[in-house]
Amino acid sequence: MTKKIHLILPLLTILVITSCRKDLLDQNPTVAPGLNTFWLTEGDALSALMGNYSVFRPCFDRDYHFDGHGDFLKVWNTGAAPISIAVNNPSSYGGGAAALFRALYGSIVHSNYVIENVNSRLLPNAKTDASIKNLEAIIGEARLLRGIAYFRLISLWGDVPYIYKPVKDPIEVDTISRLPISSVKDSIYADFTYAYEKLPNKGEAIGRAGKPAALAFRGKLQLFWGSWKKNGWPELEGFKQSQTEATAAFESAAADFKKVINDFGLKLFRNGEPGEWGEMGKADVLPNYYYMFIPSTGNLNADGEMLMVITHGGNATGQSEEYMRVWTGVSVGLSQNQVVARYEIADRYQSTITGDFLPKMIQMNPATNPAARTTPNSAVNPESYRNRDYRMKATLLWDYEKIMGIGTTEVTGYVPFIYKSWSANVTIDGVNYVTFNDNSTNLSGIEERKFVRNYGGQNRSSGDYNWPLMRLADVYLMYAEATNEVSGPQADAIELVNKIRHRGNLPPLSASKTASKTDFFNAIEQERIIELFGEGQRTFDLRRWRALERVFGPAYGEGKWFQDTYGNNWERFFFNASEQTYQRCYIYQIPETEIARNGKLTQNLPWR
Repeated sequence: MTKKIHLILPLLTILVITSCRKDLLDQNPTVAPGLNTFWLTEGDALSALMGNYSVFRPCFDRDYHFDGHGDFLKVWNTGAAPISIAVNNPSSYGGGAAALFRALYGSIVHSNYVIENVNSRLLPNAKTDASIKNLEAIIGEARLLRGIAYFRLISLWGDVPYIYKPVKDPIEVDTISRLPISSVKDSIYADFTYAYEKLPNKGEAIGRAGKPAALAFRGKLQLFWGSWKKNGWPELEGFKQSQTEATAAFESAAADFKKVINDFGLKLFRNGEPGEWGEMGKADVLPNYYYMFIPSTGNLNADGEMLMVITHGGNATGQSEEYMRVWTGVSVGLSQNQVVARYEIADRYQSTITGDFLPKMIQMNPATNPAARTTPNSAVNPESYRNRDYRMKATLLWDYEKIMGIGTTEVTGYVPFIYKSWSANVTIDGVNYVTFNDNSTNLSGIEERKFVRNYGGQNRSSGDYNWPLMRLADVYLMYAEATNEVSGPQADAIELVNKIRHRGNLPPLSASKTASKTDFFNAIEQERIIELFGEGQRTFDLRRWRALERVFGPAYGEGKWFQDTYGNNWERFFFNASEQTYQRCYIYQIPETEIARNGKLTQNLPWR
């Protein structure tokens, strides 16, 4: 895409079909195929679908950026070029996603191209039932990708233009109006339904979707619709709240999630077992949750947990990922620490003994208080982190925890993290180390481990990670939320939440956590914070629940300070913020360049 790209991409001139993984997209490149030489075989249809996946990928494989709009992750950069998004401030961010708006429509145009040509050129000439089935499955995948792209569009912008066929002339989109969100939602539902009906139970290769993914996304669409209808969306002009519609949507969502859970033999990674914590201050043994998020052991198949992933090719493919560069510092692959966990996430990890929250840790500066490292419950005392949710050790580093150091590609040995002690010589248990170098961007006192490889062989920008777009654990939690909205805490939903907690080695929820609809919702939110940390879910949850004011304080209030383990103030958001500041988080700005080009497009209320 170039700066001249606006609402759509001219597909026939940029259809690039390449390989994400040899077992997924092992296809020959095709550029600007002529209709007299292309669209003749099933292989042509598959090649075009792979081109669709290739354009779809960059719209979603940096979804962690959205966590920068929430309350537990700081994101320093602005996204992968050319799809940048404003992420370094949790307030007034709705005007920083114009490139994403255009890119999503680019993916949609590719989907339309595949759907139209398979329907009109290949299906009528199919000779066998098997060929018809294969071609319909290809259409199903393209419709799934189109539905996901439109789902993201309505989640951010509400009413959006709806394009359902290939565009032959720019005037077709230069004069299109925004379609009401309810109509777009119905079309997305139809896409997900077709995909569910036509796709195989399991994707043809890693990264290709099957029935469970289509059904999970259909359920998620209904869950979001139920949330919007229940909680309202006043920033979206003409949108009407309806508890009746909300309840129906939650019921529909729950039914879809239940099918995903029960009908396909899926299970959590390593059967949801927590694995081993290892030892405090060491990293040679880590909990199972960690291994689910590195390519060598987890997300290549993840035992069926990964219902849909976005694949990357690794070294020398031109389609690598850069998650290590983003999620850790210089000591690991010369990385850049572009995202940093906020200190406040640490207190969210519950006790493996009581299953509940522990008293908030005491923030202490060891430079001014010699007892800080040994004071019980001090945030810089490593012992304060003992006997907590195993997902904490799999996700974070705190003072004196170690991570595997990596040079350009080679393993260099374990590196201890000690806040504000970057690249310093230190002796621990009689062994000399050089402390973690964070590129001077860690201002919280907590570092990340999740998504960071612990083996060599790949540089910081040549990884083959599969980004999780839909996980079974998320389906469990969405099912619990949907059923809770309809009927309050249900036994099967409680059991599913407890399965998620078990991977953190936590005991089941106590009776007080499931005593009411509100209590159980709070328990579900807690699990979503911990289980889905960094996966781009939190800000969408806050928006659909209309919880920004709950988290950051009311309009014209004190806002919210974020601090570090020493007790220093780091950043403050929403201080004396107006209602409009919040409104501009709940709904995004239609790009002004699109409005200038298309006079029929209207702007969302808070941006007028």
